[in-house]
Amino acid sequence: KLFQHHLAIVRTTPLFHRFLLSFSCGPTMASQPLLPGGGGKPKAKHTKLSMVYGADEYLEHLSKKYEEYHELAALLQASPDGGHDADQAKAATAKTAGETKAGGMLALDVDDDKRSKKTKRAIPTPNIPEPMPSNLAFMFTKISPEQKMYMWNIYTLIFVAECLNIVLYWAMLYYGPSVGISFGVATTIFGFIMIALCVQNVYILHDVIHGATFPPYEWQNYITHPFADFWSLPWMDIIMEHNRHHNSTFDLLNHGEFGWDPASWLYVLQEWTWEWYGWLTVPLVPFWHYAGASDTGCLFAILWWCKFPDAGPGGKCDKQFYKKWLPVRVKYVTWTTFLWSCVWLLGSLGMGKPLSDGWQFVSVVSCFCRSGFSAAWVFITNFNHSHWWNEFLASDPDRTWPKVHAAMAFLLGGRHRWNEMLFHDVHHMCPGRIGAMSQRGRFHGWQKVRDACVEILAAGLWKSDDEETIMEQHQKKRSMVLKSRKK
Repeated sequence: KLFQHHLAIVRTTPLFHRFLLSFSCGPTMASQPLLPGGGGKPKAKHTKLSMVYGADEYLEHLSKKYEEYHELAALLQASPDGGHDADQAKAATAKTAGETKAGGMLALDVDDDKRSKKTKRAIPTPNIPEPMPSNLAFMFTKISPEQKMYMWNIYTLIFVAECLNIVLYWAMLYYGPSVGISFGVATTIFGFIMIALCVQNVYILHDVIHGATFPPYEWQNYITHPFADFWSLPWMDIIMEHNRHHNSTFDLLNHGEFGWDPASWLYVLQEWTWEWYGWLTVPLVPFWHYAGASDTGCLFAILWWCKFPDAGPGGKCDKQFYKKWLPVRVKYVTWTTFLWSCVWLLGSLGMGKPLSDGWQFVSVVSCFCRSGFSAAWVFITNFNHSHWWNEFLASDPDRTWPKVHAAMAFLLGGRHRWNEMLFHDVHHMCPGRIGAMSQRGRFHGWQKVRDACVEILAAGLWKSDDEETIMEQHQKKRSMVLKSRKK
């Protein structure tokens, strides 16, 4: 009722106030169950002047998008749990049957016996509870359209805050000396805020990929990560490559088990050898991300563009390349070039300096943006997929190292973000139906999500007749420790 009251207010207020009010729906939804179709809420009408989609209109929008990007629908269908928006993805895949090919970017790369060419394991099946216990149902229930739109509002807020922070930095540098604000003080304030914002940028990016893939409005495709690098992958490519990562890497420690994993090169510096001297290259991992090797970096963009879309017959470019993917990429790179040009102008002409001096301002802004994005990606990719970290989790560090957990949760923005570090294996079991731990925490609180993950982990994540993997051994040990603590 309270949520419906919010929507009633939204429909009768001016556009700007309506946009701001949409952010206030978050705390309301935090106490609501995640029910299919928005929990039976009344249909909302959508007009050209509306700042908030109605649930039915947004679902129709999703269906059209999956038909347009049938490649994503095919990827989701091949994912461990069939992906989120399963009905729309299945319908889109049916209309484009025959588009996928064995070993391509859209399918699992297995042999004739449906086993991994790398490990010879059969494709494992997610161990989804049947019948579904009432205390776990919220984890496997599709998020509502209203909640998807709420996350996109948060995404927009973060982008606006990043832009305002850059303007604030300019103002402190330009007017600061007259009021006693030095370059060091101004840069420290700007850097602290920007790193924090960019860390949250990565988390909302990951949350949205797994449940709210398509934004309500086209312009939101351009605000997802433009400050991560001078140019990078557009939003649709980010979605594609990340889902490819999930399709190729079911087990956290078996990278690329079912085909090429675009994230594999992020693990090289920590796994190129298991000898003691392999640790010598681990400190270089953050710099590898900083240089642009992570999902939102320019180097990663080059890597992905060289692989996707798959070549057509005779090695020719796929027919969708010129029709769809090239225009998307050109428009996004044009946008990021324009945005960074504005930063350049602000730091040169905007400060009364020659145009050629803009690089100084751009360098500082880029440095802190890259630092924030790099820090978040190091945790989400390198920590979560490392042997050391998963061995550490198996020893129940939440009890033996409580202060470390509390400190890291604070740095990442809360315990609901930290859950992503503690239960990334649960996320890889059901990247679509469960989504991200951080995402679930936004609506249910970190404690409820954590307790549910412990129970899911204790039951075992995969159904498989093959020999236990190293990761499954860690999970079994960890679940035994967690269950003994409950007694």
